[in-house]
This record gives sequence, C-alpha cells and structure tokens, in this order.
Amino acid sequence: MARLFNAYVIVDWSAASKRTTGSDSIWIGVLKRDVRFRFSFESHNPSTRKEAETLIGAILDDRGKHRERTLLGVDFALGFPRGLAAGLSLPGDEPWRAVWTQIDRMVTDKADNTNNRFGVASEINRRLTGGPFPFWGCPPRDTLTTLQPKKLRPHGPGDIPEFRHAEVAAKSASSVWKLYYNGSVGGQTILGIPMIRRLKQTRADRLKAWPFETGWKALTEADLAGVEVLVTEVYPSLIKATPLPGEVRDLTQVRGLAEHLAKLDEAGKLGALFAPDKATPPDVVIDAQHEEGWILGA
Repeated sequence: MARLFNAYVIVDWSAASKRTTGSDSIWIGVLKRDVRFRFSFESHNPSTRKEAETLIGAILDDRGKHRERTLLGVDFALGFPRGLAAGLSLPGDEPWRAVWTQIDRMVTDKADNTNNRFGVASEINRRLTGGPFPFWGCPPRDTLTTLQPKKLRPHGPGDIPEFRHAEVAAKSASSVWKLYYNGSVGGQTILGIPMIRRLKQTRADRLKAWPFETGWKALTEADLAGVEVLVTEVYPSLIKATPLPGEVRDLTQVRGLAEHLAKLDEAGKLGALFAPDKATPPDVVIDAQHEEGWILGA
C-alpha cells in the first residue's frame, strides 16, 4: 500500500513574548526523504514565530516542488469549544472558519515575538460574558477587568464548555481557555491559528485542515487528491518517545511523533487514524467537523 504522505512536519509552538530558543521554545521536526530516498530527520529551533512561519512555508513549498505531500502537525488547537462562533455572533455556516478569521483580525504578533494574546482573550471575554471568563491566566502585570490571573469560576450548564470533546478524549490535555502557566495551550492557539490561516490563504485547496475540510473519516489517496499539505492538530505527549543523547524534551517529542506517524503510514495504518472511534456519538462528530476540530490519535 502506498504512503499517504512523503514528509512529516511536527511543530511544537510557543506563545513567548520575546526571542527564545532551547527548551520551551519553538521546535520544528522534519522527517523527509534524502537524496538517496531514505528517510532522514532534521530539526529547527527558530527564535521567533515569524522566523518559524517563514521556515515552515519554505519547507512546504520545497516538498510541493518535488510533488510530495506533507503532513503538518501542530501542537495547538485548531478550534475552540462548541459555541464560540455563535457567542461572538460571527457570520457564515462554517464556525471554525469564522473563528479563524476573527482571531486573525484581532492578533498583533510582531517580528520580535511581542504580541497581544492577553488583549485578544480579554476582548473575547468582554464580548462573551462581560467579565474575566472563559479565558483566564496571565501575569499580574497583564491583569485586566476582563482577564484575571486565576480561573474565575467553574463552567456551568449555560456556558461554553470548558473542554472540547477531543480534550476529554485525550484526558490529560489542558483547556484552550487556559492562557498561562504550565501546560497552557490557549496562548499558543491564539497566536498559532493566524499562522495556519496565512499558510492556507497562499495555497488555497492545496492545503486542507483536518477534520474541517476532509471530514472526520478514514482518509485514502483519493480523499487527498490535489492536496499538498494536510494540517492536523497533534498532542505529542500521546506517545512516549525515547530521547537521544543531548536532546531537549521538545525535540524528542517532535522527532518521536514524526517517526511514529511515518511508521504507521508505511504500514498502511495512518489513514485509519483520521477516523473517529466507532462508538463516537453523532453529535461529537458534527462538533469536531464543524467547529472544535480533533487531536490526531486521541
């Protein structure tokens, strides 16, 4: 059985407000064929998101020139818990796309990594509830009337859910509403979605986001006809990777996941990973496909 992908790019994103490298920064792992058609791994540790975006774009374009399809996995959410688009009265019948557009319009992310992610979260809170909810978590200096360092209250029946269905399935994944502190993914999501949206704008249907544009189903070569890049949300901690000497944890995770996905693809088992479990309720499938997204392998 032929592989669905020729290259596997895994991105460990960062919401850092200054240039940074090493542990807890951006790591990009690339598993692709070398000149002898053997798979080889290379890593990159750019100091800013702008540098990372330029590098990712160049990697994707290079694979495209070789007529190779790339699986691009990013470790931030591609969607928010169901109800955000409606809560913000965003137009259109594709909630995920409406949220992408809105976030992109609000974000300012400068070349030196300074950004307004806390301001974006605060404004979304204001529009949704008028108070510091549902987004929470920030340094004391960034405290605002509609954004507080600590979680205000539990989510109730009338609130947008705290977790997406995917985070419930992954069990250890943090809520996207958490912006700061260990394990937070909210800041990375606010700053990551605009990057993916820009990559898509320059490639149109040659880049598709799973499961929004493919459906939540097992994927075949026919499903990916004409697609050069498939973007998926990943959670590297779902697999256990053995570190090589001198590797920082982030690098081990992106390398390990790239190798894991490549092995599944080689065995003809990767396509099935894009489908939900048979016991998944229909409403969960609908929410994942139209608004929340899903974590590959959760």
